[in-house]
Amino acid sequence: MMAKADQHGGRRGIPWRLLGWGAAGALLLAPAIAKQFTHEVSWSAFDFAFAAAMLGVVGLGLELAFRSGNVDFRVAAAIALALGFVTIWFTGAAGVIGSEGDGANLLFGGVLAVALVGALLARFRAAGMAWAMGAAAVAQVLVPVVAAAADLSPPSLVWAPEVLILTAAFTALWLASAWLFRRAATAAE
Repeated sequence: MMAKADQHGGRRGIPWRLLGWGAAGALLLAPAIAKQFTHEVSWSAFDFAFAAAMLGVVGLGLELAFRSGNVDFRVAAAIALALGFVTIWFTGAAGVIGSEGDGANLLFGGVLAVALVGALLARFRAAGMAWAMGAAAVAQVLVPVVAAAADLSPPSLVWAPEVLILTAAFTALWLASAWLFRRAATAAE
C-alpha cells in the first residue's frame, strides 16, 4: 500500500523534484551537446561550473521555498529566484546596457544585492521578503538612472528601448513577487 503524502509534498513531491532537477541537468547538458555540433558554443569548464552553481543555487532556493505550505510564498520565491538567475545570465552572457563588459551592467548586481541582503535581514519571512522585493524593484528602476548620471555608458545605450523594456518588465516582476509575499504574510497572520 502506498504511503500517504504529507502536506509539504511527501512522496507526491518526489516526481516534481526529479522533474525540476532533471530540467536543471538538461539545461546544463544542452550547451555540452550543442558544443559538439557548432563552434558558436564555446563554453569552458569554468562556464559549465558557473552555470551548474547558478542552477544549484536556484534549485536549492526552490527546495527551501517549497517547504512553505503557502502557494503565494512559493510563487513569489520562484519569481525572485528566476529573476536573479536571468539577471546574472543576461548581464554575463551579452550585457543589458551595451556589451557584457560594459561597467553599467555591474549595477544589475546591485539590484540582486538589495534583494539578497533584504531577504537575509527578513530571515526569509514573508512580510520582510515583501519589503526586500519592493526595494529590489526600486533598485531596478534606478539602474538606468544611475548609469546615466554616473556616465557609465553612452546615453544611447542607457536609454535604448530594449533597456527600458527590460527594466519595466523586471520591475513589474519584482513588484509581483513583493505583492505575493505580502499576500503570504497576510495569510499567515
